[in-house]
Amino acid sequence: MINLNKPITYIKGVTINRSSLLYQELRIKTCADLLYLFPFRYIDKTQFYKINHLQNSGSEVQIVGKITHLKTIKQQRGSRVVATFIDETGSMELVWFKGVKWIKESLKINTPYIVYGKLNSFNNSFSMPHPEMELLSEYKKKVQTAMQPVYPSTETLGSKNISNKVVRTLIQNLFVEIDGRINESLSEQFVKQYNLMSKKEALLNIHFPKSQENLAKAQYRLKFEELFFIQLQLIRKKIIRKSKLKGYSFENVGDKFNNFYNNSLPFDLTNAQKRVLKEIRKDVATGVHMNRLLQGDVGSGKTIVALLTMLLAIDNGFQASLMAPTEILATQHYNAITELLKESNINIALLTGSVKSKMRRKIHQQLEDGTLHILIGTHALLEDKVIFSNLGIAIIDEQHRFGVAQRSKMWKKNELPPHVLVMTATPIPRTLAMSVYGDLDISVIDELPPGRKEVKTVHRFDSNRLAVFKFLKDEIAKGRQVYVVYPLIQESAAMDYKDLMDGYESISRDFPMPKYQISIVHGKMKPADKEYEMRRFVKGATQIMVATTVIEVGVNVPNASVMVIESSERFGLSQLHQLRGRVGRGADQSYCILLSDVKLSADAKTRLKTMVETSDGFKIAEVDLKLRGPGNIMGTQQSGVLNLKIADIVKDTSILVEARNAAIDLLTDDPNLSKPENLVTLNSYTKHQKTSGLWANIS
Repeated sequence: MINLNKPITYIKGVTINRSSLLYQELRIKTCADLLYLFPFRYIDKTQFYKINHLQNSGSEVQIVGKITHLKTIKQQRGSRVVATFIDETGSMELVWFKGVKWIKESLKINTPYIVYGKLNSFNNSFSMPHPEMELLSEYKKKVQTAMQPVYPSTETLGSKNISNKVVRTLIQNLFVEIDGRINESLSEQFVKQYNLMSKKEALLNIHFPKSQENLAKAQYRLKFEELFFIQLQLIRKKIIRKSKLKGYSFENVGDKFNNFYNNSLPFDLTNAQKRVLKEIRKDVATGVHMNRLLQGDVGSGKTIVALLTMLLAIDNGFQASLMAPTEILATQHYNAITELLKESNINIALLTGSVKSKMRRKIHQQLEDGTLHILIGTHALLEDKVIFSNLGIAIIDEQHRFGVAQRSKMWKKNELPPHVLVMTATPIPRTLAMSVYGDLDISVIDELPPGRKEVKTVHRFDSNRLAVFKFLKDEIAKGRQVYVVYPLIQESAAMDYKDLMDGYESISRDFPMPKYQISIVHGKMKPADKEYEMRRFVKGATQIMVATTVIEVGVNVPNASVMVIESSERFGLSQLHQLRGRVGRGADQSYCILLSDVKLSADAKTRLKTMVETSDGFKIAEVDLKLRGPGNIMGTQQSGVLNLKIADIVKDTSILVEARNAAIDLLTDDPNLSKPENLVTLNSYTKHQKTSGLWANIS
């Protein structure tokens, strides 16, 4: 029997040249790689047709019959071969325009063939050009499948004659070599309990299904197994973290927390905020390491929850840090938290790339001697020179903007890892959260603070621009402010800059000085100039802010009531949702106007329609996941989780839920998979761990 870890050159029909092509194009190196190259569709050859039952539908059909006559017909260029093909009910023609000499020599008269191809019809008689042909005697000898698999391929493979038929033959040869000896990866009891097809049967039926029913069972088994081992890994990591990884214990709810909560809170907490705070307090009081993901839509009040968590740490003699992806957002967090804590004697500092050396030295000194309580900043917090005296909680905002290796650096700042609270305003669909963040505890703030009105969203074409500008003038006349945002697509920074400047000039003509004042902010500006323009808008000195997406995250101007998004068809759904979240922060009714070209792709139409219909971030995230696929959302391509061979977390949600529940039940019963009946599962789990590259323990 062939070992599945051996190179594919061990399989009959795989030359050195073929093996290097298969590796180069499809990353197939070992026999196991070929075994797990799954078909993406099937040609259903379950039905054989009789000639007198054929319909003029242009479909592909399969017929058993014999060739009785062959003739060559001269044409303007070359010639064609026409064969008379009969079964017991009637006759039709088979036609070849290429390879005429070879075809004529290879065909056998009055010998049963199976022909398969697309029908042409003329004057009520049928013909089939260039059919696939196989002798009935050969067909009966093979590992037979009524449904033919179609495998992933590339142009290069096609040009080098490694066709679908060749790949299919190689896989057939592999099955002959392994002679049905495929090891089970789940315990016998487990396979029975969840009514799964055996691994051997599943692999045979995924490549060569005998029927639609067998194919469905094979797909279910292989998808379930793939998702089950991911969930087993994530849940087991979570159990190990909770049992073995010690964290600092914040036992006291002291003066800093109580004074702020009772005397300085600017508004009553929503029930959702209270619930999340309770979950966090329970985590940090136990001496177990907290690793929690806090999801909440834009404006749901995550910052207050983060601040109260930092105060808990300070009350227990620890320091706290808050890391944000951009200088603008870090500065805004710093300003907001400094304002909220102005009555307390808590020492807060801001550390970003543009902080001068003298100030940096002071911050480093205060961090090390413990006199600095809260450090807020950007990636600058990860520098080796930044050494805390005793960091108790690390809060990471919009964590998908940070690489995994960067995030892991926060862990190394201490003897014990600090508690980790990861915040995001990009709602994560449940399926993705289970697959990528399945080892984290997840908290959701799912209600907005009282008094917040839903932002009214409309879609308008460029031709309605004059009406839109009139509406903006009416809003400005009421004392409100307006954002006008242009897309920023990195590859064409020069073009985007031009778009922005053209837009700025056009708005300047329609909103002339001195009646109207306009700020402009874009990525090419120096941080100090950006800050100056932002500040003018925040103070109300300018009524219109023309910007690229630098304002997507974090700018908070309660008086801004209109968000105009230019070329909105060029934005992704989560970006549109984030931008809309910049307005609606005050008590006035706010508006989001999506301007677009008249010509829209189907996906762009879906995105804009979704924005108009709902403001629920989770619904928007579900649509986004369906449109873009899991690999492009939330930076998950770096997680290694989603290199799935057969399962699809968008389409296979129900299987994912079942697989997760099965993993939880198994680990509840046998946390270390040490029972004899789970030995098979443990061995498979160990192999999966080596190959999956999950970074899941660093969030």
